[in-house]
Amino acid sequence: MTLPETQPVFDESFRECFEKLLQWRRDVRHFKTDPVPEDVLNRVLSLADMAPSVGNSQPWRIVQVEGLERRSAVMEAHTAANRAARESYGETEQGKAYRSLKLAGLREAPVHLAVFVDPNPEQGHGLGRATMPETLAYSAVGMIQTLWLAARIEGIGLGWVSILDPIRTSCILDVNPSWSFIAYLCLGYPEKNYDAPELERKRWQARTPLSDRILKR
Repeated sequence: MTLPETQPVFDESFRECFEKLLQWRRDVRHFKTDPVPEDVLNRVLSLADMAPSVGNSQPWRIVQVEGLERRSAVMEAHTAANRAARESYGETEQGKAYRSLKLAGLREAPVHLAVFVDPNPEQGHGLGRATMPETLAYSAVGMIQTLWLAARIEGIGLGWVSILDPIRTSCILDVNPSWSFIAYLCLGYPEKNYDAPELERKRWQARTPLSDRILKR
């Protein structure tokens, strides 16, 4: 794709739409079972692949998990990890709140994507990561954020399933053993659209002011 030499102008209307897009990005857990058209999925993945990466290495490796046997194994792995997490909270108030949360949409979501990072991609020739090799993983997370927004534009929800054992998941998906597991993503059309994130609606954790995270030196 050839870009124009002059910088585009992002007017006030675009800025308002962009802010609305950020507000409506959701970690979705409740999906319809309707399939995501292949051309739509390819479009959002192509946009995500435009994300910046250290040294232009594009170190992410995306596995589309389509086989029912592997999906079932991932769900079993999530159940085990979720049980351990639930037990760690015990019978505290937070433990009760945890048990009320729906933490995955693995059964309903029509699209499962597992994201890994190649720790030594030839692409990029090592630029920018000599002192901070973890920038490869940061690059993959940037790609996921881009995917999240691109999917939302298409009316597609994305849920990041973080309660999984990385080694067990890598074995289930039979990937290169040198790759690092970053995320397991569920994509599909949301069952409902809410004006607030689920963790806020369930009173788990509300957002806090930006001023809490800004330090000046």
